[in-house]
Amino acid sequence: MTTIFLIHGSFGNPNENWFPWLKTELEALGHELIVPKFPTPIDQSLESWRKIFSKHKAKIDQNTIFIGHSLGPAFILDILQQSNKKISVCFFVSGFLGLLGNPEFDQINQTFTDRKFNFNKIRSSCQKIIMFHSNNDPYVPIEKANELQQKLDADLKIIDNGGHFNKESGFLQFPQLLKEIKKNLVIL
Repeated sequence: MTTIFLIHGSFGNPNENWFPWLKTELEALGHELIVPKFPTPIDQSLESWRKIFSKHKAKIDQNTIFIGHSLGPAFILDILQQSNKKISVCFFVSGFLGLLGNPEFDQINQTFTDRKFNFNKIRSSCQKIIMFHSNNDPYVPIEKANELQQKLDADLKIIDNGGHFNKESGFLQFPQLLKEIKKNLVIL
């Protein structure tokens, strides 16, 4: 059994978009899914999210998988940077660093994304990083995906017309992501 963390983004929650579908699919394969609910947008900060996540740190091991959507990848980068454990794989969906030029998001995302990261430490903490981004994301320009992909030496998969991979973009299921997760699960 692999422990899989699913991390939502700003204005998000564990029951949105493709999260419930993916959780059901992976639990049916016998894996443990942990989908924390983080404060957003009220009280959203890196510190408040770290506090919520701290009770799950003991579950991280070499087979752990992290999946993050939108702001989720930046938070996962923080976990990898802080942890002394090496994990299996990360899947980043619509991930980004820096500011987006959208005051509503930039203000609450700033503590997560507008900071220095130790990319050498992060890369050494995770065996593989696979990114999904859309060519028409209304919030996160593709340039942000390219920048993150280069810093992480990640595998970037561009999905045509995927939008922000949310309900508004028609993503209540995400079969391309599930297929990649299945390919990267450690068989015990």
